This record gives sequence, structure tokens and C-alpha cells, in this order.
Amino acid sequence: MRRVEGEAPAPLGPGAWGLYVITDRQQTGGRSLEEIITGALAGGARAFQLREKDLPARDLCRLAERLLVRTRPAGALLLMNDRVDVALGVGADGVHLTRRSLPPAAVRALLRPGMRLGVSCHTREEALEAEAGGADFVLLGPIFPTPVKAAYGPPAGPALIRQVRPAVACPVLAVGGITAHNAGEVLEAGADGVAAISAVMAAPDVAAATRALLAAVRRAPRPA
Repeated sequence: MRRVEGEAPAPLGPGAWGLYVITDRQQTGGRSLEEIITGALAGGARAFQLREKDLPARDLCRLAERLLVRTRPAGALLLMNDRVDVALGVGADGVHLTRRSLPPAAVRALLRPGMRLGVSCHTREEALEAEAGGADFVLLGPIFPTPVKAAYGPPAGPALIRQVRPAVACPVLAVGGITAHNAGEVLEAGADGVAAISAVMAAPDVAAATRALLAAVRRAPRPA
């Protein structure tokens, strides 16, 4: 495992990301994640989660190192899904936890200063627990239908955002079936930004798809 050197990106809070890109190399149509991330960076994305759960630790480390070589010079953040050990070993910018991960408070105690901690949540209660454990942001969903989140039950719709947003102080990012066409609905409901998998990973033109998502976030009406 090789720690990727270089100056860490300037602190950009999750509430200002607009778009959080989550990887899935099974949806890229044979293109490498390096190619996809390069396209997303060109489109303006500045926050990524490396989520390749099936990879052995050694392969995951090498992939993370290759992606950090691209994200770091662009001032973008790379968070590791679940793997605190890999994040610390390669010098990633944070960790993203699921309901099956270590508790947020335990992970927060392991992270270096400045590392971001995100937690996937599906209810108001889970979001409150994540924030109490030190999460910098919560990823809330699934909001719209998506095969990736089918195991978590039917989509909750923007109503879930309206329930959670007033309850927590940390940024709330919406996930699950998010596209440039429906991103405005979740921002109007109170989300601080969106997360996308297939809308970026499977896009024929990754840079254009990323720009479209960010444009939809920027022009969306916000709650009073």
C-alpha cells in the first residue's frame, strides 16, 4: 500500500459539493474508472466515493492510488466506501459508512484531522444517529427507483428529505435514481446536494452528464 503524496484539497464542505459521484465499474460499459473519473472531473465534479465492494484489499488500494493521482491535482476529494484501513493507508480524503460498517463514532476516532466522514441513512432516526456519531454529512435515500438501492425497499420520495432536513444540522445529500431531470425536486425538498451512480458511470459522455447534473443542482429552487 502506497500513500499518495501531495497537498490535500482545500476544505470544501459537503454542502457545497453539489454532486457526489459514487463509482460502480460494472456500469461503465467496459471503460476504466480512471477514464470515468477524468470525465467527471472535466465536467466539474469535486467529490467522489470509491465503492467497489467486490475488490480484494490489494486491488482496491491500487485502484484508489490511481484515482488519487487524478483527483488530488484537481482539488477533488476521494472517499473510500467502508474501508477505513485503505483510506488511511493510501491517504484518501475520507470514509463513507453504511449501516453494516463500524459505528460512526468509532471511525471518527480513527480518522486524521480534516478527513471527511459520510454515512448512508434511510430514515430520520438513522440520520440523527449518524450526526451524533460525528458524520460530516448523510447520504439519504433511496429517493427514486434504482436497481442499486432496491435491497433497501421502495423509494421514499422527496418526502423523506422533508422529514430529515429539519432534524439534522449536517448537510444532507440525496441518492437513488437521481438524474438531471429530477435533481431539482430533491433540492426543492431541502437536500444540500445529490449523489449519482449510473447517471455518471453509464453516461456515454461523462463530462456532459456531470455538467448537466451540476447545472440542475445550481438552478434548482431552494426551500424558504
